[in-house]
Amino acid sequence: MPKFLIERDIPDAGQLTPEQLLAISSSSCRTLRGMDPEVQWITSFVTADKIYCIYIAPDEEVIRRNAFEGGFPANTITLIQNTIAPA
Repeated sequence: MPKFLIERDIPDAGQLTPEQLLAISSSSCRTLRGMDPEVQWITSFVTADKIYCIYIAPDEEVIRRNAFEGGFPANTITLIQNTIAPA
């Protein structure tokens, strides 16, 4: 199953409170429950003005639908070709 990096432009994302981040997370999880069961949200990274997410999904369209239904952006969706690590 393909793995994707999603870039979400969210101004002041780094200033979001734990409660606000939980609300975003809950919205995404609710939306994912009604979608293809193979879609998985792996992790997210919060920066000053963006949130970067790693998803496993059959295609970009599923990710776009999740973003639309969840009410958050998916400004750039990039297919991850490979991974490397220190080990």
